[in-house]
Amino acid sequence: MYIQTKYLGDLEIDESKIIQFSAGLPGFINETGFVLLDLPDNPVFQILQSVSTADTAFIVTNPYHIYRDYSFDLDNNLMESLAISNEKDVTVLTIVTLKSPFQASTLNLKAPIIINPNHKLGKQYILNIDDYPTKAPITQGNPEKVKGE
Repeated sequence: MYIQTKYLGDLEIDESKIIQFSAGLPGFINETGFVLLDLPDNPVFQILQSVSTADTAFIVTNPYHIYRDYSFDLDNNLMESLAISNEKDVTVLTIVTLKSPFQASTLNLKAPIIINPNHKLGKQYILNIDDYPTKAPITQGNPEKVKGE
């Protein structure tokens, strides 16, 4: 299947790699199929790209690269809807808001993206706790930890 992407032009993707977000993402409820694309020469960040709309794409990262103590519980409804039976069934990503300079960029720790990579199911999960902000510093005081420039 060929798709148009926001950052990488036209790409051929394997349809089995499409992650289904049954309710879309907040603000993008009609976008239900996404694929994770690697950024060339940057293993820390990926692109969560809609398969139907080229302009709907988000830079994402594994938050544990930066916030090692990031922790929250998944509720039973989410676990059931994503067919999660153990923590091996879970990939956690956060949306990155890129800014200039790069050190001013932020992560949305309040609403992580939860993916079951085995079943290709995902959901943006809005946490009901105030411990994590929507604009957490990407460098957490340690700019050499993240290579994004």
